[in-house]
Amino acid sequence: MAKLGITVVSGCGSPATRVAAERALAAGGTVVSIVPSDDIGLEDWPCSVLIPCGMGDARNLLMALAGDACLVIGGRAGTISEVCLAWLHHRPLLPLTGCGGWSDQLEKNPPDERKNSPILPWGSTDELWARLAELGFVAG
Repeated sequence: MAKLGITVVSGCGSPATRVAAERALAAGGTVVSIVPSDDIGLEDWPCSVLIPCGMGDARNLLMALAGDACLVIGGRAGTISEVCLAWLHHRPLLPLTGCGGWSDQLEKNPPDERKNSPILPWGSTDELWARLAELGFVAG
């Protein structure tokens, strides 16, 4: 995504998030990390911009609204909170399938019946690029 000029917004929550941030930076991209102010050990977290917000779980709203779409990789309670907020604010959801967590369930079990935005599952980077192109975020 970094090679396409897409900024990665991260919550610094999981090993997958760390790998995504490291790879985005290695590709010359920008990574914005929105973290709880009480997180420790962030001095080595890979990012271009670190935003300690001190908002507790309300940080999830910042995460949901910081981007034009919401990529969902696995996930637990914090992830589904961000997904629901992104859904309520009409952000497309792009869940990675086959990795467990909420992302495997979203296509068949959307947050509610409103159909606020598309849910576009993907299972490979080629499929992700195609989904991003469908949304007009990258050239097809």
